[in-house]
Formats: sequence, C-alpha cells, structure tokens
Amino acid sequence: MPIVDVSPGVSIAYDCFGDPSDPPVLLVMGFGAQLIAWHEDFCRELAGRGRHVIRYDNRDCGLSSKFDDHPVDVGRFIAAVSSGDVSAAVAMVPYRLRDMADDGLGLLAALGIERAHVVGASMGGMIAQTMAVTRPERVLTLTSMMSSTGESEYGRPTPEAQAVLFSPKPADREGYVAAAERELVWASRRYGDPAVLRELAARSYDRAYYPAGTGRQLGAMILGGSRAEALRELRVPTLVIHGLDDTLIGVDGGRRTADLVPGADLLLVPDMGHDRPRELWPEIIDALVAHTG
Repeated sequence: MPIVDVSPGVSIAYDCFGDPSDPPVLLVMGFGAQLIAWHEDFCRELAGRGRHVIRYDNRDCGLSSKFDDHPVDVGRFIAAVSSGDVSAAVAMVPYRLRDMADDGLGLLAALGIERAHVVGASMGGMIAQTMAVTRPERVLTLTSMMSSTGESEYGRPTPEAQAVLFSPKPADREGYVAAAERELVWASRRYGDPAVLRELAARSYDRAYYPAGTGRQLGAMILGGSRAEALRELRVPTLVIHGLDDTLIGVDGGRRTADLVPGADLLLVPDMGHDRPRELWPEIIDALVAHTG
C-alpha cells in the first residue's frame, strides 16, 4: 500500500480506485476506523460510476503516522473537559481537527490533485467540513455523512451508544473481534449484521491494531469546537447524508448541518444507522454521483 509524506513528520497511507482522469473523490474515515471501513466493493462501485476514488488512513490509525510520544489518558482528558479546565485538556492533545484536515489536503497535493470532491463519515465528516471551511478553494463539493457541527447540543449519542463507544476493547484478537458485536447498538436496525462487524474487526486487527491513537483522535474531535459560524458562511456545494436509525450521532446533527450551510441538500435515509449497510449502497452511491456530477 502506498504511503506518502504530507507534512514534516506525517505520512499517510492510501489507495485508489478507478481512472485518475475521472473527477477525484476523497473518502475521509471516522474515529478510530481504518481506510478499509470504506469497503472495497463500495469504492469500486463508486469508481465504476466515473469517479476516481481515494481512501486513506487518518493519522494515528492504520498504516499512517503514529504520535506515540504524546500518550493521552482519556479519563484525565474527559475529566479536564468536564470540569472546564480547557488549558489542561489542550495541553494533552498534540493535534487538532485542522491538522487532520491538512493531512487529507496534503495527500491530494502529493497526488497532484488541486481540487477534489470530499466525502467524510462521522469524525471524517467533521474533518471534511474543516477542509471545506478552511480551504474552500480545494474542495469541489462537500458530503457530510452521519456527522455533526461540533455544537454539543446537536448529534448527541444515546447513553447506550456512548457507553459502547467509550468501553475498552479486549487486546487479544478473539476478544476484539467478538466485542465488535456491541456496535449493533448504533447499526441499522433492519440491516445490522454481527458477521459484517466481526469481519471488519478481524481485518482491522490484522492490518494495524493500534488502540493508542483513539485517545488523541478523540481529543482532537472534542477540542474542535463548534463549526456553526463557519458553516453559515460556507459556499461549497454541500450534501448531508444521515441515517434515521443513527444512535451514535443523532439525526439532528445532520439536520443542523444542512440548516447551517446555505443551499445544502439533506438526504435522510430510512433503515440506515451509524453504518453503511450494503443494501443501502445504491441509494448512497446514486446520491454521491449526482452531487459530484
């Protein structure tokens, strides 16, 4: 798998699908998830519709650069944030969402791509929004999927989903794979499949098991703050996709994003949770092709 330097000390692993002469679509993955969470078949189907698809590992995940010199105690970080000790929280986290956004833009630059359609899921949607508001000249269109605006009152998880998100996963392969079934709490109620969750967990574990990075990514996400004012000024064509079954980032996070961005289109998908079940790929891919056309 190719890996390129995107800035001093940061290398990003990526792969591509389709014809490089087609319009480029950059897929940005979410919290703690590797690029393989954008399923190969999904990428091939999108590429088959005339798009050059690029997926990549965020920093501190997969095969991209790790920040081992900056360990983050998640419990201490959450306590600092909860108590309002912002300076202590800031001191714990070595980078921000803006840095993660710059990684994606740096990857495009390394590939010789000046502008791209940017699609982000969950935390990846937050990163994609940050790309669009900080470097709009680099973003042809924005698609924010199952994401939110950084405002704490929108997109809140259910208590059950939050408990699963923050529960530690077993370190051994067998336990890690079995624990993936907990994520059914935020999956599509109709199409959620424990076998699919276990298969992705096994592939992720074997490719690059690295739980230490999640604390730093979480810190960057929380310290990103609200993007509401910047989104109100955004003039990049925007599509917001959100599942009506999403319990990890509530559907009001998607509605709020679409309300803020002038002219944004909102697609609310029945039977979609905080996942992209194969049964819904045709609707999602149709929407992406239309938006990036």
